Amino acid sequence: MDGMSGPYLIRGSVSLPEAELLWRFSRSSGPGGQHVNTSDSAVELRFDLAKTEALPEVWKARALERLASRLVDGVVSVRASEHRSQWRNREAAAVRLAALLAEATAPPPRPRRATRIPRGINERRLREKKQRSDTKRGRSGRDWT
Repeated sequence: MDGMSGPYLIRGSVSLPEAELLWRFSRSSGPGGQHVNTSDSAVELRFDLAKTEALPEVWKARALERLASRLVDGVVSVRASEHRSQWRNREAAAVRLAALLAEATAPPPRPRRATRIPRGINERRLREKKQRSDTKRGRSGRDWT
């Protein structure tokens, strides 16, 4: 794996553990040339989210819950085949997986605090609404030509 620009940071100091990444290569569809039928440039990257020790327990629980629809036996997989070289597809897949895990492990947003609408704003809205209504009503007069 020389030349790979890992480790791929998820968030803070937590990164994707290289030892827990399962790579699979296959022939990619799309553009190529004479070389296309002999090279396995499409990349599938699998990461066992259920068994990993690299993520803090809280993050892991959060990710398992949020990615439940994407998981197969606790394993999340990402495919990349947009580039013609396997190396660039590997980079793309790893970056995509890191981004996916970063989003899935992010803390939930703060709950919204309900605030009251100031009375003046509400009154101004109603006043403008009435004005618009009067303008439109004025247009529909029978004697208006």
